Amino acid sequence: MAECEATDFIYPMKADIYYPIITQNNYGQANKEWVFDRTIICNATTIGGAGDVELKPDVFLQYDGKLIARSKSDIRTSSNNAENAITNILVTNIRSASDIVFYKETAGPRTGRGTIYEIGTFEPFIGPFGEIEYYKMLWRRTENQTVGD
Repeated sequence: MAECEATDFIYPMKADIYYPIITQNNYGQANKEWVFDRTIICNATTIGGAGDVELKPDVFLQYDGKLIARSKSDIRTSSNNAENAITNILVTNIRSASDIVFYKETAGPRTGRGTIYEIGTFEPFIGPFGEIEYYKMLWRRTENQTVGD
């Protein structure tokens, strides 16, 4: 497994990437066991901001747990060169270069641990010379924060 690249001013964060080992149970249903693959460098930020929400009783329903992210790595390809659908990728432990977790759960089974995100969209950004410069993504907080536990 390759070592994570050093963070820089364009990609100041690190995140852990997980892929599933998929098996079937006796009834033919797919079971996913999530396995850590590697750490990538990235940049992720929330959609909107704290000032975008007026104080209302339904304020908690307005937070949708989405991040806009970019990475130099194509996370659809695992460290052993296996291709994965975006539905088979989880991202968690989004943190600073000094390993301070930015997005973490404050209640439930993952209290104090990094929030788990699934990939909503994944698009390469093509530069002026026809080369992929980075990958832009939408990460959504998974409804089930117990996967992988």
